[in-house]
Amino acid sequence: MTKQQISLPAKLINGGIAGIVGVTCVFPIDLVKTRLQNQRQGQQIYKNMMDCLVKTVRSEGYFGMYRGAAVNLTLVTPEKAIKLAANDFFRQHLSKNEKGLTVFKEMLAGCGAGMCQVVITTPMEMLKIQLQDAGRLAAQQRKPASMSPTKLAATRVLSRSYNAGPSTATSALSATQIARELLRTQGIPGLYKGLWATLMRDVPFSMVYFPLFAHLNQLGQPSQDESAPFYWAFFSGCLAGSTAAVAVNPCDVVKTRLQSLNKGASEESYNGVVDCVSKIMRKEGPSAFLKGAGCRALVIAPLFGIAQVMYFIGIGEFILDLSPFN
Repeated sequence: MTKQQISLPAKLINGGIAGIVGVTCVFPIDLVKTRLQNQRQGQQIYKNMMDCLVKTVRSEGYFGMYRGAAVNLTLVTPEKAIKLAANDFFRQHLSKNEKGLTVFKEMLAGCGAGMCQVVITTPMEMLKIQLQDAGRLAAQQRKPASMSPTKLAATRVLSRSYNAGPSTATSALSATQIARELLRTQGIPGLYKGLWATLMRDVPFSMVYFPLFAHLNQLGQPSQDESAPFYWAFFSGCLAGSTAAVAVNPCDVVKTRLQSLNKGASEESYNGVVDCVSKIMRKEGPSAFLKGAGCRALVIAPLFGIAQVMYFIGIGEFILDLSPFN
């Protein structure tokens, strides 16, 4: 990538298409990841990934697995486009007058890409998490035998904490309604709740992913002047993505907890990243930071594998070549 002149519009198109295709394929696993990460000790509704998928389909139907997918599909195009294009942009500028990039400069380029993407990632994740977690809260409310009437009432009150009126059910809310209410009550900062946690997750992720992918992909190149085959690009994207995803999973758990506006019975609130980390460590132990790690690896691996194949095929370049404005 660093040896070629980068076409920014083409990279944006490639990243956008890759995001749409990838999210459509892996969104049900992403929903499972959110619900598992939000579970507290003593209030487990789902035993594991398969149990969560089965219970979701039974209680919410097949399309229940795609709760919150609309907002993700809408915003994942600019998010993935910014991430992938920004990394290419920084790599090209950091490699000027040099034969190649050092690992430090590759990590620096990834850091820049991660910082750029949070402009879109934070509100996207904020809205998506509310919709994904609604089914878990509804399932918790359907278990009155396991909690006292006081706790059950508290759950219902908390699930309406940011609604315009007391009659609006959490499960009936749309991303647009949540966004409007957050803007009305908290302004733009309401959509950027968990910004620092998102930065803590996405910047290290990009710093691990992009250098690792570049070196793995280089191993599949027949020669310096030839690109690695598309299947190798897919494999490299999957391996680098899953490795980076597991590495930053503790940050993802913190981000998910901070961005969950709805709370179940006796589920505590958090006042920032430090408070969240200390409470999770004290009440649930270190293992809580690995919740959903397997699901996250299964989500990120194909997502970035598909993204790199889209880059390899060059759909964006093909579309621009056909454009009359080219």
